[in-house]
Amino acid sequence: MEIEKNNRINSLFEFYQPLLTVKQNEYMDLYYGDDYSLGEIAEEFEVSRQAVYDNLRRTEKLLEAYEGKLHLLRDFELRSAAADELDKYVQTNYGADEYLMTLVEHFEKLE
Repeated sequence: MEIEKNNRINSLFEFYQPLLTVKQNEYMDLYYGDDYSLGEIAEEFEVSRQAVYDNLRRTEKLLEAYEGKLHLLRDFELRSAAADELDKYVQTNYGADEYLMTLVEHFEKLE
């Protein structure tokens, strides 16, 4: 469960990172990206562990709120699933069509 939460937060962070403050970005990047502990981040910024924890929780809620309104992650996941299904279908039914395979490969690079 914790891994799923971390993966979701990391994905949301990738989409909405530009909307966060510098401090939110730094805390999120250290905690979720570089696997720093709350204590390590607190020491780095000379604040309490509680301040780091509170900032991270508020930022997580903010990321979820952005997703609730903008749906960037959900739409990306839906497009990716559709592209995977299309790729599988083309591979199975039209594998000999080189032009179609080239188009599918080009489409995959756009994602």
